Amino acid sequence: MLRLRYFFERHGFSVCSRLADWMGMKKKNVRIFFIYSSFFALGFGFFMYLTLAFWLKIKDLISSKRSSVFDL
Repeated sequence: MLRLRYFFERHGFSVCSRLADWMGMKKKNVRIFFIYSSFFALGFGFFMYLTLAFWLKIKDLISSKRSSVFDL
């Protein structure tokens, strides 16, 4: 298990630094971009969930199910 952890630490966690070197940017700016984009993606999904729940609740309140024509 430790060998797998060291492999990912050595090869996988240097994504931001390698990407920053390739693009000619500061490593700090690339890391901040990834942090903000992850928060935005999580927040966007939660916002969409609340919006859909609201619209489904409104739809249920507007349209009531009637069993027959004589329920008026």
